[in-house]
Amino acid sequence: MKLFALLKEEWKYMREDKGKIVCAVTLTLLASLFGILYGYLIGQATQTIIEKNMKMTLIYLGLYAFISIFCHFVLRRISSILFNKIRANLTRRIGTGIYYKTLLLPAKAFEEKKSGGIVNRIVNDTSTVTDLLNALLNMAIRVITCFIIYIYIWIQSWIVASEILIFVIITFFISRYFRVKIKNENKIIQKEIDKCILDVNQGVLGIREIKALGNRNIVYDNFSKLVNNAFDHKEELGKYEINYNESIASLNGFFETLVFLTCGLLIFFNMSTISFFMAMTYYVYQFIYLSETFTSMSTSYQKVIVSMERINEILDNKLYDDEKFGLINKKEINGEIEFRDVDFGYEKDRLMLKDFNLKIPANKKIAIVGKSGQGKTTLFNLLLRLFDPIQGEILIDNINIKDFTEENLRKHISIIRQDPYIFNKTILENFRLVNPNITLKDVRKYCMEASIDDYIMSLPEKYNTVIGEGGVNLSGGQKQRLAIARSLMKESKIILFDEATSALDNESQECIKQTIDKLSKNHTIVIIAHRLSTIKDADKIYLIDDGKIVASGKHDYLMKNNKMYKKLYNPEQLEINV
Repeated sequence: MKLFALLKEEWKYMREDKGKIVCAVTLTLLASLFGILYGYLIGQATQTIIEKNMKMTLIYLGLYAFISIFCHFVLRRISSILFNKIRANLTRRIGTGIYYKTLLLPAKAFEEKKSGGIVNRIVNDTSTVTDLLNALLNMAIRVITCFIIYIYIWIQSWIVASEILIFVIITFFISRYFRVKIKNENKIIQKEIDKCILDVNQGVLGIREIKALGNRNIVYDNFSKLVNNAFDHKEELGKYEINYNESIASLNGFFETLVFLTCGLLIFFNMSTISFFMAMTYYVYQFIYLSETFTSMSTSYQKVIVSMERINEILDNKLYDDEKFGLINKKEINGEIEFRDVDFGYEKDRLMLKDFNLKIPANKKIAIVGKSGQGKTTLFNLLLRLFDPIQGEILIDNINIKDFTEENLRKHISIIRQDPYIFNKTILENFRLVNPNITLKDVRKYCMEASIDDYIMSLPEKYNTVIGEGGVNLSGGQKQRLAIARSLMKESKIILFDEATSALDNESQECIKQTIDKLSKNHTIVIIAHRLSTIKDADKIYLIDDGKIVASGKHDYLMKNNKMYKKLYNPEQLEINV
């Protein structure tokens, strides 16, 4: 029952191919039903040979050859082609489905679920699940085939039929014993593989830092420990699988011997015929194949169940509440922002913001400052709805941001972060991820505003230059200027700068400052910054401490009247506030 419950979510990815599935299953079933005749025909051919009736022998052997060729070359070949297409479609749809659902997960999910685990689900777990279809079909077909054969055997000899029944029951209990142990080990292995993939991702993305720190051996040792731990559990899993497989193989050998011995004794006491004995030389292996299929299925079943549970955690979003957005879709906004009685904490028992209130007028340049860890970047995360407040509300133009559609909210707000993420694509493609139809001329216009066009045009490939993983081919300042240009392209009414000029030289910073000044005439600009030159001419500066606004005013006023602000910007004690 658990398997069918898990398959319910995956079925919607197979519904488009239901015609192919019905056709493939029908052809496979027909091939198996025709195959049931093999044992009977061989038995009858043997009997007619003994009776020296060559005409009937040729007829039986001819039928055997015709059925065999028809089943394999026509029925099974066509069904295999169909199943191959179905599996490919299923793999593609589930893989892309998981990735799409991943993009819809709340930011909290990525705080708790590491990237390695998510990548492993998309790549490895998807492949494991799609292999289930063929395994289930083979099992179902073999069960039907063996059931029909069993009826024939019971009619011929209830003794042999009873031996087969006992064999099936013993196989079931052996499988049941090992199934739980195999499943538990598979769960542990998947978690360990998640850790390994995460470690590899971090090692590749952080290779420059690793080399600079000279800690390559430490990183390698940590990864080796993770790999060794995963393979220790794989070794334990292998022991269970070997014991399981060899137990079933031993039982199969004993069963085969017992059935042939019984058939021989029945013939000796004139209770059966040679044709039945010969038929059993084929039919006995059908039950052994069923046992082997069940053994293989029981082993892979546990892997599949674990993978399906992990996949469905994302497809069903069982671990986190779905992000819910409203229906408001405003073409234009004024850009007024308000935090009203907001409480928020990344941990339930530790609030970052407590009864927080802040109103930012439209078309103004506002700065938010404070010591590290006081909740400045948290304000941006809440405004972007990466997280939702525990209590209170956040408003744009006096409308709760929860009432905007997701696309509309994202359209009206742009953010330039301290460490922007640049995709491993060409410079032009990075812009076309935001607007697929943007022209090179327009891209250059935004890059000029961000003072990065001259550098790009000096590159051999210019705007077709591949940036590299995480923007590794760019300096910190170049990445930030490129991210600023990319955000300017959105032409959002509200623009957030989260330490966006911290890595720029004085000349570039001045260019960006001039761009910000121009934007502030008809945009709402909110800046988190520690560099005095960036915010000293802000329309208003808010000082945040312990999750609350403790002072506000222009730069000169705060320097004269607030010791905390003055100390924060003392050149001798300058801090980078994230």
